[in-house]
Amino acid sequence: MRQTFSHGLAVQVKAPRFQLSFFHPRYWLTWLSIGMLYLISWLPYRLQLTLGKAIGRLLHKAVKSRRRVAERNLELAFPQMDKPARDALILQNFQAAGMAMFEASMGWWWPDWRVQKLGKVVGYEHIQAILAKGKGVLGLAIHNMNLEFNCRVMGNVHPSVVFYRRHNNPLMEYMQYHGRARSNKYMIHKRGVGEMLKALNSGELCLYLPDQDYGPKRCEYVPFFAVPDAATTTGTLLFASQSNCETVFLVPLRTAEGYEIRVLPGLENFPSGDDKEDVARVNRKVEELVMMAPEQYLWMHKRYKTRPPENPTSLY
Repeated sequence: MRQTFSHGLAVQVKAPRFQLSFFHPRYWLTWLSIGMLYLISWLPYRLQLTLGKAIGRLLHKAVKSRRRVAERNLELAFPQMDKPARDALILQNFQAAGMAMFEASMGWWWPDWRVQKLGKVVGYEHIQAILAKGKGVLGLAIHNMNLEFNCRVMGNVHPSVVFYRRHNNPLMEYMQYHGRARSNKYMIHKRGVGEMLKALNSGELCLYLPDQDYGPKRCEYVPFFAVPDAATTTGTLLFASQSNCETVFLVPLRTAEGYEIRVLPGLENFPSGDDKEDVARVNRKVEELVMMAPEQYLWMHKRYKTRPPENPTSLY
């Protein structure tokens, strides 16, 4: 059954302003972290890549709780994969996580010329074709860990509208917001469904990530890799059905040459009216995108945390 949503009141996230209170001693460690990341961001890219992978190897040893989550996710998703192969993939995954810190600072502070030199958009014609019809574009992306930098790459080609979750640290919130907004249009609060619908109806490119576990509300339990009942958001269907838009898929990648964000055609006859089958179709496409570079995907997220009422036993 098609779900409906009352647009209600949803506001665009206000750009945070710089505050004199940021000089208070409680922010000094934050300033130190920001300063180090800023300085590292100006190092040659290949050196940053080496440093990031080294940090990832340290995280692999030190952050055991996240490593256990990644191990369990791979056990569940790929039961046929032997342990040596899983261990190798997890180590690569943590190396990608180490590099993600530097990719964020690259996305926030690099000048446009440097972003354009290292990053490219492949398949932009799919977005252009939808915009030419006078429609908005719902870009369905996946949580690869280089997403922060690739959002900047995408924004340099076509400034976008994205959902946003505020940082708890006001100074980091200031840096994060202005870094992410550098090449993109504006941010919408993560609960700003009405504002997202408005943006789509205004012909914007809006980015949405349907591949995580967002809890039991507005979800269907459908297969995701080898797990037959993964909680999967129906928000994708809400946006696609209640606005004048068409969908594309976006996969952010780090390659041997640099970075690219690939734009792929959306699903045909979507949404079809069968919510369960539609979100299952989305998951099948997400699986395909993940397998383009499985070591870059966010396996540290408890993707299978929410369980169906008839089978509530935790998989973790």
